[in-house]
Amino acid sequence: MTPEDVRRIALELPGAIEKSHFGKPDFRVRDRVFATLPEDGNAVIKLTRDQQEMMCGAEAALFQPVEGGWGKQGWTRVMLSAADAKTLRSALVTAWRNTAPATLRKAFDLAGG
Repeated sequence: MTPEDVRRIALELPGAIEKSHFGKPDFRVRDRVFATLPEDGNAVIKLTRDQQEMMCGAEAALFQPVEGGWGKQGWTRVMLSAADAKTLRSALVTAWRNTAPATLRKAFDLAGG
């Protein structure tokens, strides 16, 4: 997968917009960041600590905690070269759900998202 795939999938999610975070593209819902595209060609997503531990433990070649304090808050690197479309979409939807307000999450669930 590529950064353009991240962009396409992220922007398909309800209320998602692209902005910039420290000069890097990011994806937000209601002005809260759920994913970023750092310069290394991978993606970074916002997970809970439990989600991060599960995903990194199950697929260490695909998911890695961001180093330092951000990683301890659940921010997780997605190695795009190892990702397939289904896994990337699932990871982005999870990050979006962690960030989106309840009203958007409910509407997305009702729409079959």
